[in-house]
Amino acid sequence: MDFEQARFNMVEQQIRTWDVLNPDVLDLLFKVKREDFVPPEHRALAFADLELPLGDGQAMWAPKMEARVVQELELNGNESILEIGTGSGYLTALLASRASEVTSVEITPRLQNLARAKLARAGIGRVRLELGDAARGWGKGRYDAIVLTGSTPVLPDHWHEQLTPGGRIFAVVGDAPAMTARLIRWSGPDAVSSRDLFETVIAPLTNAPQPERFVF
Repeated sequence: MDFEQARFNMVEQQIRTWDVLNPDVLDLLFKVKREDFVPPEHRALAFADLELPLGDGQAMWAPKMEARVVQELELNGNESILEIGTGSGYLTALLASRASEVTSVEITPRLQNLARAKLARAGIGRVRLELGDAARGWGKGRYDAIVLTGSTPVLPDHWHEQLTPGGRIFAVVGDAPAMTARLIRWSGPDAVSSRDLFETVIAPLTNAPQPERFVF
């Protein structure tokens, strides 16, 4: 398989057509080798426009989703990022290439171990991998950007407390089959804005907070 030709086709036919036009983001897709992060049995599908199963009920996002999120966060290379759900480690690698530090939290030990090995082989630094349940936040640190790689029916306000001024959150909010990818910006107490980016459906975040249900 000609991986470089397949990568070029992915960028031209999938990524650009999804309004990902930032040249730095596009260049990054050539530098970070996606085929090194997909499960070995799916390596031939590394550039296909689909999610790839990772096991344990998790999936690797489609390439256009990964690229779009990196672009929407508008990272400048000097920011700290919290990623909820390490998964394959590929999005972690993309984020780390555009940030000063990434803290990535994974709830499944097997996936964390695989991602750690892949990141090391790819020479990706500036990443701190943590094991645990971060569905309701992680520690007491504050970050310039937070990415939830699993969907959540609701996005609790406590996430805003982990943002620095001007910080952004990317989250897919809602229940299947109606989910919305959303970008939230926080500029101070009671100063939050959000923008809906596109509709999608992705696997839920393990132990994601549930909305209060009305009981008759």
